[in-house]
Amino acid sequence: MGYTLGRPGRLCYLALVSGFAIPPAIAQDDAVSKFVSYYQNAYAQGRDLIPGPQVALNTSSIATKLKLETVKPLSALTGNAFLDSNSAVIKLAGAQGCLSTELVQFMGNRVSCVTVSLAGLASSLDQAKADAGDAFPCHFVGQNPGSPTVRFAECFFTQDDTVRSLSEVLIKKGIAFAARDRSGKPIFPEYARAEDEARQAKAGIWDNAYFRHPYGERYRRNSSTN
Repeated sequence: MGYTLGRPGRLCYLALVSGFAIPPAIAQDDAVSKFVSYYQNAYAQGRDLIPGPQVALNTSSIATKLKLETVKPLSALTGNAFLDSNSAVIKLAGAQGCLSTELVQFMGNRVSCVTVSLAGLASSLDQAKADAGDAFPCHFVGQNPGSPTVRFAECFFTQDDTVRSLSEVLIKKGIAFAARDRSGKPIFPEYARAEDEARQAKAGIWDNAYFRHPYGERYRRNSSTN
C-alpha cells in the first residue's frame, strides 16, 4: 500500500484479508497523505476525530428541496466520513461507523470492528463512483464552522439502474450502523429498519453475537454474569 500506519501496515493487512481494500492516500500530495493517515490512524484506535454536527441538520430538505452536488472522494477517513477533492470532509448524516477496536469474525477472518467499517466505506466509495467518472452526487444537510470543513450529507449512486443511498448500503451490508441523535432517535427511521434487517440476516458484524449500537461491543445476554 502507499502509506504506513501507526502499527505498520496492520490496518491495510486487516482490510485486505477482510475482502476490502483501503485505497492509498494521494501520493502526489504529502499534506493530503498526512491528513488521511492522521484520521485513519486515530480511527483504527477507536477514536473518531471528526466531530458530529454542531447545529441541527436540515434532513427534511432531502424530501422537500433536494439539491445534488457532485463530489469526488479521495479517501475514507473513518467508517462514515471521507475526504473529497475540494479538501472538505464529508460525513454521512445517516450512517455511523463502528467505534470498537474489539476483534470480530468477518468473512472468515479475525479483524477489528473499526477496520470493518473503515475498509467497508473505502470499498463502497469505489463502488459508488464506478459509474460516474470517480464521482457521485450528494445532498448536503449541514456544515460545521471551523477548519477543516466538515459537511454533512446523504450521497447517492446508481447500481443496476437503481438509485441507492450510500448510507443505507453500508448499513445493509452490516459494516455501519444507523446514525442516531443524542436522544438515541435514528436520524432516518428507514435506516434503523435497514439496520434491523442486517441484524436479522446476520450481515457483516451482526454475524457476531450481542452487539450494541454504535460501538460494536459484544455484551453478555445476562448482565449479572458481567
